Amino acid sequence: MKKILLLLLVSIAFSSCEKDDVCTEETTPRVVLEFYDITNNATLKNVVNLVVQADGAATPIVFNTALPVTDATRYLFNGNKLKLPLKIDDTTTKYSLILNSTSTTGGVNEDFLQFDYAHQNVYVSRACGYKTTFNLNNPGGVTNTDAATPDSFWIKDINIITYNITTENETHIKIYF
Repeated sequence: MKKILLLLLVSIAFSSCEKDDVCTEETTPRVVLEFYDITNNATLKNVVNLVVQADGAATPIVFNTALPVTDATRYLFNGNKLKLPLKIDDTTTKYSLILNSTSTTGGVNEDFLQFDYAHQNVYVSRACGYKTTFNLNNPGGVTNTDAATPDSFWIKDINIITYNITTENETHIKIYF
C-alpha cells in the first residue's frame, strides 16, 4: 500500500511539472546603426578604425574578444552595421564615436551620439522573463554633438528609420558620413 501511495504522489508531482523552458526569444534589443556614404545615400559605407565608448565608461566597447586584453585593436570597429546597447535604467544613453582612432597624423575626429527615449518592460515568457523595449523621442531621439574641442563633425546626417526599438532584426538609424 505504501508503494502505491508513493507511486501516486510521484506521478502527481511529475505531471504538474512542465518541460524545461528554453529561452529562444530575443532579449532586450540594441539600437542598430547602419553607415552610409553621404555622397550616395543608397550606398552602405564601411567605417574604419572606429572606437566607441559609453559616456562615463572607463574603457571602450570590445568588438574583437578573440584578441588579448592588452591589444588595443580589440576596440576597433570596422564595418557598416553597429549594434549599441541602451541603458534600461535611464532615459538617455550617450556614446563617443572616435573615427580614425589609430591615426598618428592628427586625423582623429570625435562625435557624440545621444539617444533620448522612453522604455518599457515587456513580458516575454516564463523562461525568458522580461525584456526592455525602447521608443526614441520624436523629435529629438538622436542628437549629434562635437567634441569639447570642436574638430568638425564626421557624422554629416542622421536619419531615424524607426523610433520603436523592439528587435535587432531591422535598422533603426542610418548615419551618413
